[in-house]
Amino acid sequence: MKAIGFTSSLPISNNASLNEYEIDRPSCSSNELLVKIKAISVNPVDYKVRQKSAENEEINEPKIIGWDAAGVVEEVGTNVENFSVGDEVYYAGDITKPGCYAEYQCIDSAIVAKKPAKLNLMQSAALPLTALTAWECIFDRMNITENGGKDEKILIIGGAGGVGSIAIQILKELTQFEVIATASREDTVQWCKKMGADRVVNHHKLSEELKNEKDSISYILNLADTSGHWETMTKLISPQGHIACIVNTTEKVDLNALKEKV
Repeated sequence: MKAIGFTSSLPISNNASLNEYEIDRPSCSSNELLVKIKAISVNPVDYKVRQKSAENEEINEPKIIGWDAAGVVEEVGTNVENFSVGDEVYYAGDITKPGCYAEYQCIDSAIVAKKPAKLNLMQSAALPLTALTAWECIFDRMNITENGGKDEKILIIGGAGGVGSIAIQILKELTQFEVIATASREDTVQWCKKMGADRVVNHHKLSEELKNEKDSISYILNLADTSGHWETMTKLISPQGHIACIVNTTEKVDLNALKEKV
């Protein structure tokens, strides 16, 4: 089968940074599905792995990346239940296995779901990682409960991005929070409003635009520039509030600023 991958971590501007390969069609275990890939999406994890996997050496076997995918089940493992050949499915893949930049992929059935009937294959492929990240931040990390948040506010920094777009919708559909999203351009402001945000503020002017919200925001979901927004977040978050960040920072942040919240 054909697949896209690399053997050296080169700048994307280099024509050899991604290459087409002819590799063996995978054989699946008893717990896996063989999926014929119909659509994929590109995520930050794709370029991060491409940058680091063969940074100082050329690897012998091409590294096939890609995690979000949608496709059609071609084979079903002997231990797999609830899936049949011909099912349309979608999933976020397994970072330890060859990815979905390929014609076929074997994937553990435990992390696969049937494609939503209302969405086409391309739309479905765009959802898994963003939706899982948003859901886990809201319900698993910040411990928000469904239908919770009455008379409370949540701030989403980076509301127009992939995770932010999904988080706004989840919160408006399943909780009672007042959702404040950040955006700085007119098109992204309008996008956040379309997703359902109650208010949209400029993340370049957070302290100014939210100066009257000091200590009244119970939750902050930060999806961009953790170190750049840290001081403002510590000022805005209410005592005993929750902050979830998905972006790494190489700079030190002042945890004492949170300790002083009483």
